[in-house]
Amino acid sequence: MAPDSTPAQALARPASPWRTAFWLLLPLAVLLGILALLILGKPLERLTEGSPPVEKVSFERVRLTPGLISLSVRADGSQPVTIAQVQVDAAFRTFTIEPPGPIGRLGTARIDIPYPWVDGEGHKVVLLSSTGAAFEREIEVARATPSLDTPTLAILALVGILLGVAPVATGLLAFPALGTLSPAGMRFVLALTVGLLGYLFLDTLGEGLEQAAGALERLRAQAAVWVTMIISAGALMLLGRRGGRAPEGAALAAFIAFGIGLHNLGEGLAVGAAIAAGEAALATFLVVGFTIHNVSEGFGIAAPLVGRRPRLLTFVGLAALAGLPAVPGVWVGAQAVSPFWMAICFGIGAGAILQVIVEVTGLIVRREGSAALLSPASLAGVGVGLAVMYLTALFV
Repeated sequence: MAPDSTPAQALARPASPWRTAFWLLLPLAVLLGILALLILGKPLERLTEGSPPVEKVSFERVRLTPGLISLSVRADGSQPVTIAQVQVDAAFRTFTIEPPGPIGRLGTARIDIPYPWVDGEGHKVVLLSSTGAAFEREIEVARATPSLDTPTLAILALVGILLGVAPVATGLLAFPALGTLSPAGMRFVLALTVGLLGYLFLDTLGEGLEQAAGALERLRAQAAVWVTMIISAGALMLLGRRGGRAPEGAALAAFIAFGIGLHNLGEGLAVGAAIAAGEAALATFLVVGFTIHNVSEGFGIAAPLVGRRPRLLTFVGLAALAGLPAVPGVWVGAQAVSPFWMAICFGIGAGAILQVIVEVTGLIVRREGSAALLSPASLAGVGVGLAVMYLTALFV
């Protein structure tokens, strides 16, 4: 008598594609049914009947032009938010809202308030909803938002080049000296690169989380920073190893430059924001500090090229890749940016830097084995890299 089929043997039989599709789609159908019950049936509304609506408004952007205050706002709440009145310096003002009408959940609107604001003085704006809820925004020092005409764009581009391209290119000038180093010296330089990038990673991630704190709570901006960091790091890792091998030489240098470029985009945003606020002294101080800070980044970009004979055009491209993102950063920052999108940019930058840290560490292991990571030269390199970046950051 043939033995009975066991459950394990039954599962091992080839399954029908239609049967497989059915069992894969069944959980999705059940989930959709549950969501439909909650969203369309609204069984929880009985528990909140008679409760006042929850309303939240965040100010994402403030633009000042002669005689006009323009606010970009985002709303959240149990019901659409209707802006009924606007106060500026405790006086009610006329206003227009675009698009007109209530602002839906997570929706945005632009509010234009004709008002003779005074350059250099502070002003207080209060938005009053139809339910009486008040949302305040303090303009500490009123300055006209720079217009993006050709002369202004040119000046801002020059600022971006001075804080991004110029210092990175200066650091790349050390490449000939790197080629004279001993194996231990080269190990130190690669570890130094890891230290430099490690500081940039922490700094970029911290900037992203700080910006996220200013976004509307419903957007979960802080979680979005972590998510974009992980996704960008994974995507770049796949891109770098698409041929089945880890990037080395010019390819690795390009990834380092790309990660640093995204970081410099954030630096440009910071400088642009200072310019938009009319704080010329602060903007100059930031540019000087970032310039000093970014010279060391050129060393890290040059390190993977040691032992090779790169062309001059390669160095030009690397300097541009690492430094030029500061230019659009200054342009955008000067116009004021939503903290949520700034947080996302920093998250992407942190992910790019994390990918490079993994690849440079992997390069050290491939060249000299995992024990090299704990050698005196490697430990000293990481420590010096972190210290250099920290000390130069004190100028900012």
